[in-house]
Amino acid sequence: MKKRQKIILLVYLALALATAIAYEQVRHNDFVSYDDFAYVTENPDVSSGITRNSVIWAFTSVHVGNWHPLTGLSHMLDCQLFGLDAFWHHLTNLFFHIANTLLLFAVLKKITGAVWRSAFVAAAFALHPLHVESVAWLAERKDVLSGLFWMLTIAAYIRYAQHPAIRKYLLVVLVFALGLMAKPMLVTLPFVLLLLDYWPLGRFQWSPESINAISTPSESINAAYRKATMFRLISEKIPLFVLSAASSVVTFIAQKSQAAVMSTEILPVNLRVANALVSYFSYIGKLFYPTRLAVLYPFSGDSLNWQPIVSLLLLAVISAGVIYKARRCPYLAVGWLWYIGTLVPVIGLVQVGSQAMADRYTYLPSIGIFIMVAWGANDLVAKWRYRKIVLAAMAGIILSVMLLCTKMQVQHWLNSLTLFKHAITVTENNFVMHYNFANALRRDGKIDQAIGHFEETVRINPKYYNGQNNLALAYYLKGKMSRAITCWRKAIEVKPDFIDAINNLAWVRATHQDSDVRNSDEAIHLAKRTCELTEYNRPDLLDTLAAAYAAAGKFDEAVAIAERAFELSQSTGQSHLEGEIQNHLRFYKVGKPYIEPSPKVPSG
Repeated sequence: MKKRQKIILLVYLALALATAIAYEQVRHNDFVSYDDFAYVTENPDVSSGITRNSVIWAFTSVHVGNWHPLTGLSHMLDCQLFGLDAFWHHLTNLFFHIANTLLLFAVLKKITGAVWRSAFVAAAFALHPLHVESVAWLAERKDVLSGLFWMLTIAAYIRYAQHPAIRKYLLVVLVFALGLMAKPMLVTLPFVLLLLDYWPLGRFQWSPESINAISTPSESINAAYRKATMFRLISEKIPLFVLSAASSVVTFIAQKSQAAVMSTEILPVNLRVANALVSYFSYIGKLFYPTRLAVLYPFSGDSLNWQPIVSLLLLAVISAGVIYKARRCPYLAVGWLWYIGTLVPVIGLVQVGSQAMADRYTYLPSIGIFIMVAWGANDLVAKWRYRKIVLAAMAGIILSVMLLCTKMQVQHWLNSLTLFKHAITVTENNFVMHYNFANALRRDGKIDQAIGHFEETVRINPKYYNGQNNLALAYYLKGKMSRAITCWRKAIEVKPDFIDAINNLAWVRATHQDSDVRNSDEAIHLAKRTCELTEYNRPDLLDTLAAAYAAAGKFDEAVAIAERAFELSQSTGQSHLEGEIQNHLRFYKVGKPYIEPSPKVPSG
């Protein structure tokens, strides 16, 4: 027994060390301009640390289309302890990933008794490059944090299943609820607990009189858990299913409120279903051959033809096969249904965002495939003379390759430029990544290169109004005013209530140095439109309207509007606007329009 305990301790140490080696590059990585700013650096409720107001905000606000208060609190705690030093934020993500790995090993070892197979599953989970996105992307803190509660919920459930008691069950419910407050992806966990009841816990008793004939890891392990009828096993999870349903409703409402859910008019149901079917096998392909990994895979539903039909047939055949083999090889059914079931919330039937699929979505579902591989390989070579040596060698090679691939993938997350450039390199027609890369280049002062990628953005998707707006900004900074005006007009044509583009064009028409560019009538018309859309409650838009009136020689109106803008900026705490508005007001009071002395970056 002492020897076994030493081996288990060494496995824990090896898992932690290998994971740390695979991800050591994150200590050099920066925040990236892809949700990191919205989650942390440019979110004052988070970056100010833990305060009474920030805690209230975390529990009462919808943030980036989600309600996940524990994720917000974890970011706040990092800011409280480490400020905005990306090094420590990344280490926190890595800490959670290592903890998840060790807990996964502990849980599987506990319920199966198979040390080495459990170790392989945990190691594959820790080292697979498909999981880099969940660990190296700070905005995906919700993945690793919810993963921690996923593992803890299973651990609590195992204790309950051994000796059912209300206090133990309440602990399961509590930990599960906390997990849902980190990320609603955990809504499928009650379903997974039912799978674990079947195997390896062996709790299923099909009727009060029958005896479960399922092949279990060992009689001693099986005997440790109370058998129950299927009805009772489902019934005992009703509170968990209720929490899952409530979380699903809250998530849908939150995403709908922030226009994160794509309408069926933009993306029809048939294309969603087709993409979902193909994605199931695309994920498996990347699990076994993790190449050309990107932070975003563009949706290309229009190009899908025969793939959905083939995918549906394969899903049906594999599902039938694993169910047929469920009595002899229950791990196949459990692993496959784990994978299929846990992907349902993110497979794209309710489409959020423009991605066809995402690496981060495999963080927990991939465990099912790893279980199938680990236990399947063991059974496949069960009668081989040197099976232990063969399995050890194969596992060593596979895990070593995973570790190296993960180290290389982590490097792509060094900063915004490296991340977006890599995504463009390994995908096609990825207008979102061209757009993000162009913005990163613009912030880095590389305007000419930025223009090229903004142009590629709108070439791929001419209706992408943000792309048109930011291409106009880039043209504006380079003095290409006719092109800038054309792009702003295209953006407004696509989205008539696009305030940023309307305001940008109004400002340029009112304040540009070139009299041929200035057009006070159009500036007034556009500026009035933005103010009407916002009920005259935004000081920056009122400032533009004042400049437009001044350009038309209507200085009394300009002064009145500018003074209103100044008062509004004071009452709303927008101190950064006060100085600008006062400066413009000085011109209007002496009967002069405000002319922009040099190009500045308007809103984008």
